[in-house]
Amino acid sequence: MLSFDIRALEAHAEAVDGELSPADAVWAAGDPVPQTPLRVTGRLSSAGPDRFYFSGRIAGTAQGECRRCLTDVTTPVVLDSHLVFSAAAGEDEDDESDAYAFDPSARELDLREAVREEWLLNVPAFPVCREDCAGLCPRCGADRNLSADAGGCGCAPERDARWDALTQSAP
Repeated sequence: MLSFDIRALEAHAEAVDGELSPADAVWAAGDPVPQTPLRVTGRLSSAGPDRFYFSGRIAGTAQGECRRCLTDVTTPVVLDSHLVFSAAAGEDEDDESDAYAFDPSARELDLREAVREEWLLNVPAFPVCREDCAGLCPRCGADRNLSADAGGCGCAPERDARWDALTQSAP
């Protein structure tokens, strides 16, 4: 559950322990949707009139392709989040607050949009399968992580002739 009664929040803090499903309507087309439901845990409390503060953790797994060799990569994403929700957010043009706005006449405070934004800001845009991934050969397209016997590439490494002067011995 990621929606909370605002009147109850004004009286006392609430424990947050819920999930945001990959099938939820909050996700937009083109979003890197999590592979499994996002687990949201923490505490939501009042931070003054028409203001609320969330402190907690968002955890999930992202699915993508390695940017070097194009193999499937599953990346765990765990982030500690501190979010402010305000009924007055965005009213003043000079307001540079990072607070998430909510309707002051609303009866519930929904965390889903803020959780979605935090996920989008923290999911890796260019994952790699491992730090020493050699990628694909630019000549033949073979996976350089495999040995030549296992279908890897046997192409000679490319050499830029402009660097030859540095490899020649001095007279």
